[in-house]
Amino acid sequence: MPNAVNLKTIQVVPGAKDFIDIVLSKTQRGTPTVVHNGWAIQRIRQFYMRKVKFTQQNWNEKLSAILDEFPKVEDIHPFYADLLNVLYDKDHYKLALGQLNTARNLVDRVAQDYIRLLKYGDSLYRCKELKRAALGRMCTLMKRQGPSLAYLEQVRQHMSRLPSIDPNTRTLLLCGYPNVGKSSMMNKLTRADVEVQPYAFTTKSLYVGHMDYKYLRWQVIDTPGILDRPLEERNTIEMQSITALAHLRAAVLYLVDISEQCGYSITQQAALFHSIKPLFSNKPVLIVVNKIDSRRMEDLSDADRELVDGMVDEAKKISSGGAAAALGGDSEETVLMAMSTLSEEGVMSVKQTACDRLLNFRVEMKVAGKRIADVLNKIHVAQPKPRAGVAAGSRPPVIPAGVAEARARRAAGERKKTERDMQEENGGAGVYNADLRKHYDLQDPEWKYDIMPEIMDGHNILDFVDPDIDAKLAELEREEAELEAAFAEEADAGGGGMDSEDEAAGDLTEEQAADLAAIRARKRVLVGEHRSKKNSHRNQAVLPAKLANARGRTAEAMKSSLGSLGIDASKAAERARSQSRGRKRERSASKARGGEDGDADMGDAGEKKRVHSSKSRSMSRGRSLSMAEPRPGSGLKDVVQRNKGIKMADKAQWRMNKMAKIGESDRAIPTKMPKHLFSGKKPGHSTRNRR
Repeated sequence: MPNAVNLKTIQVVPGAKDFIDIVLSKTQRGTPTVVHNGWAIQRIRQFYMRKVKFTQQNWNEKLSAILDEFPKVEDIHPFYADLLNVLYDKDHYKLALGQLNTARNLVDRVAQDYIRLLKYGDSLYRCKELKRAALGRMCTLMKRQGPSLAYLEQVRQHMSRLPSIDPNTRTLLLCGYPNVGKSSMMNKLTRADVEVQPYAFTTKSLYVGHMDYKYLRWQVIDTPGILDRPLEERNTIEMQSITALAHLRAAVLYLVDISEQCGYSITQQAALFHSIKPLFSNKPVLIVVNKIDSRRMEDLSDADRELVDGMVDEAKKISSGGAAAALGGDSEETVLMAMSTLSEEGVMSVKQTACDRLLNFRVEMKVAGKRIADVLNKIHVAQPKPRAGVAAGSRPPVIPAGVAEARARRAAGERKKTERDMQEENGGAGVYNADLRKHYDLQDPEWKYDIMPEIMDGHNILDFVDPDIDAKLAELEREEAELEAAFAEEADAGGGGMDSEDEAAGDLTEEQAADLAAIRARKRVLVGEHRSKKNSHRNQAVLPAKLANARGRTAEAMKSSLGSLGIDASKAAERARSQSRGRKRERSASKARGGEDGDADMGDAGEKKRVHSSKSRSMSRGRSLSMAEPRPGSGLKDVVQRNKGIKMADKAQWRMNKMAKIGESDRAIPTKMPKHLFSGKKPGHSTRNRR
């Protein structure tokens, strides 16, 4: 099928209200939701322009998906095009799709117009109202498409229930009056389970079943019954059969109920055949007489027999035309067949005849086509040539030894002994161990049961092992034991040995030895504390700075501990006190300088005043920055680097703010309850504070 469309994969078409909720909810979740009046106007504009663009893109994507999934009448096979026209009215179907296409274009135009207006919005309120108007117009447009969306959803549901018919494959088409046995024959030929009832028009749509014949897949189509009346008076059920007969290249089986139990006489059935005869052109046709279990062909009256013969003659004329006439085909093919679906008499012969006729017809059509000439030029049939000195038939057939042995065992009533037989003979499961090595395919069969496999040039691992390895290993162990005994004797002779630290301590005085012992004791304590905290230091809380004095971590404690070691820590204590004073120290220092230099001229004083005033203004403007001490471990060594990093971060965020984004990821959803879903009109007024 050109541009094949799978009608069962079309997505659900939501209603107008659900459509609006889906798109607005996605807009609320996919765009920022917080805007402040203090932002720059360009950032506010970008905030609302982004919402309008995002909503327009969602509408466009959703509507485009619907328009692309539904098949275009002009792009699909004529069979499906006419079937759509019969079932859904092609004009109404096109009109619904056209209205959605128009709505998509109008939504794009509305978004374009309001984005142009938002570029010149002068306040947050004006931008918000423009965004509200844009989204409102888009929702109004989609509300008007409610009937079209509902119609397309009904069409989608009906399309998903249609059978998957391949118009180009091998097909048998069953047609005729209602209740003549079409569905019964369908159930006999295929694995389909079509409902069969003893009243007319049980089958109201096309049913498809599949069968296999000559290793090929065939489809069998059961059509609803057709009545003999003008085309314009036929209903939708009958028009489905007419559409299948008109467009499918299939073998047509026209079923005739000769018992007339269907409620229609043979005269009426013959009249229907002649009225729909133009639909059988270029198709192999079979007249299948059904229900011969109730009435045989021999029991027909002369008038009824003439009517059947008339249908057979017309079927032969149809079959003798087209490709068969062009190739000089045989027009004496079997056209009339008899069967009974109740007793299954003749059903398989009808199937074989119909399939063979269709295969021959398809081959004839291909040969009669224009493309066969191009193919024949590329085909060459190779013929074997007899070899010189070898007479024809001098090579008798040869039966392999294994095949001959198997045939002999079979003739003697024996069978090949299997592993299961050997298992039962040798103790059963759990006792018998199957010999898998006998199936090894090696270069030398003697290698199958080698303990060590061959690895290189016919050698295995044992060939490369030193035979005296055990004696040499014992000699090495004996030498090692002698060396250890000699070392122990030397240690005993030297008084138990002395490490390098003890040797160094041997030349010290008593006071120095006492100090060394104290140092070593303190070292052992520190090492023990370190080892005890090594695995648990991560679980200890960080000591706050305000609690440092509680444990003696003060400047006085530092000064006294360093003084005991002979280190002057007075300057470090003064520097710690000066850093704690902060800005007061600078002011006091400037006063001191002013008092000492009181005789300075007014020019210098004015210049200093300007310098201090500008500095104080900058400090007051960025006091939070100037007082921002770098955190330990942050990689910033002083306040200057900390302030520089803050300024760089603000500058990097400026571009994000222009695009109305929270940050680089912009994945946060600050608003957990979108207002458009959880707020509505209130008595006396409406909620106007949506964003």
